Amino acid sequence: MAPASRAPSAPGLLDNPRVTSTCPVRQMTGSPPALHYYVLYDAAGAPEGLLAEEFLLAADYSSAGLVSGGWIRSEGRWHEASATSRRLRAAAGLRERVTPVDRDAAAALYRDLCGADLPDEDTLRACFGAPPAQPPSPLRLGDSGPRPGFRETRVYRILFAGELSPDDLTALSEAWQMPITGDPADPGTRILGAVRRQVRGDAFRWDLRRVAAGAAWGLDVTCDLLGDRDEAVGVLLHGLTTRMREQGMVPVTVDRFR
Repeated sequence: MAPASRAPSAPGLLDNPRVTSTCPVRQMTGSPPALHYYVLYDAAGAPEGLLAEEFLLAADYSSAGLVSGGWIRSEGRWHEASATSRRLRAAAGLRERVTPVDRDAAAALYRDLCGADLPDEDTLRACFGAPPAQPPSPLRLGDSGPRPGFRETRVYRILFAGELSPDDLTALSEAWQMPITGDPADPGTRILGAVRRQVRGDAFRWDLRRVAAGAAWGLDVTCDLLGDRDEAVGVLLHGLTTRMREQGMVPVTVDRFR
């Protein structure tokens, strides 16, 4: 089983990574690094490899695809690993043998295992699977307009696989200054807490909730946008995903409902 240690804390929740547009998807690049890294362990609990992933984003920052590459010590080379990434979301047994880490931790382990520097992110992307030819059609539930006083209202759900322990919930509560309003021990509790933020006239709220009868966790994020720019949405979704990964959660998708 993977060690219980978590990845080091990331930069501030609304630190602004550079955003570039690609066709047909938008990718988060710059600092912090866009790729997600995972250490893979063998059945005895020894590290045996790395997985590097990248979510491809549609123009509105919802998920348009997931590409990945893997390295196993016994093979000694990087290869396309989309099948492993899909299994990681579906198989709890595999998640028990995986720990999310940041790039520095991944680089240190890679150096220990093979004596070389971890390839830069552009080099890693070269071994990823091909991105989808076209992003999926957006999913919308209703066509209600923006909340009064705002230009646009968006609602997203970031879905995660994995389990949040009491210590993980405490860490999230402290990081987000989020009171825990539901009883974590009660399986009937759905919403555990809510957070509100204001950023230069835009208003954001996210709810931490159990979904799929407790089989997964989600962040329901409401974005009320005042001006014409939406970069803060991407920054927020990226920051929330990073924080959940620090608690051992595996991101599955970012869906937009409004």
